Amino acid sequence: MELTSNLTLELSDQPFLLEKRIQLLNAIKQHGSISKAAKAVPMSYKAAWDAVDTMNNLSQTPIVSRETGGKGGGGTTLTEYGENLLKTYSILKEEQKHFLERLKQVTDVDKGTLKTIGRLSMQISARNQLAGTIEKIVKGMVNTQLYVQLKSGNRLISVITNNAVAALGLKEGDDVTAIFKSTSVLLGIGKMQISAENCLEGIVETVHVGKVNAEVVIRVGEVDRIVAVLTTDAVEHLGLEVGSKVSALIKSADIMIGK
Repeated sequence: MELTSNLTLELSDQPFLLEKRIQLLNAIKQHGSISKAAKAVPMSYKAAWDAVDTMNNLSQTPIVSRETGGKGGGGTTLTEYGENLLKTYSILKEEQKHFLERLKQVTDVDKGTLKTIGRLSMQISARNQLAGTIEKIVKGMVNTQLYVQLKSGNRLISVITNNAVAALGLKEGDDVTAIFKSTSVLLGIGKMQISAENCLEGIVETVHVGKVNAEVVIRVGEVDRIVAVLTTDAVEHLGLEVGSKVSALIKSADIMIGK
């Protein structure tokens, strides 16, 4: 038994984007004609116009631009907003697909049993969650090295088990999240020879000093932020302050991957 679900978006508590209407919009984009689009879906010519009118009326910005009359019922095109709406719906549909795939992994519908569904909506306490894309996968006998390119252009290397790679269905080009604790981040200044696979250079953005520990936020590039928690004595010893140049060191085994 398979898990399936239709995706419907509402506006003002009214059905706005149903899958049938999305099919119609895609057909309009392809054919540039409401009559040809209606035949391709298929639906009646009147039903197609009714659907277009409903979507345009519900939306603050028109989705479809039309010229009535002429051979074939006149020209019909999507507005720029309509084009973007299709792209957004496509992304939502893909995310819905991933969710159903993950739900299937924790559910045995045939037996009527449910495993740990809580992990589908789990909130993670790890302070560092950086978005990136898998650019390379190097598989070993037991573990796999994942090379993740961050939005800042920097690269992180994560080592996870082969079983974890298979469970997540990871492949090159996948968008993932690199997750690691703030206590796993070591900070250094100046030139260093290190064994940690990951060394990201950045600028100290904020320093919050407590009696025992201090929280340091490092800006890496223009978009990525890394949080490190270290002792107050270490902050004083390194002379860390806003604007200081530092290197954030993270072991590859300390980086988890989420998808």
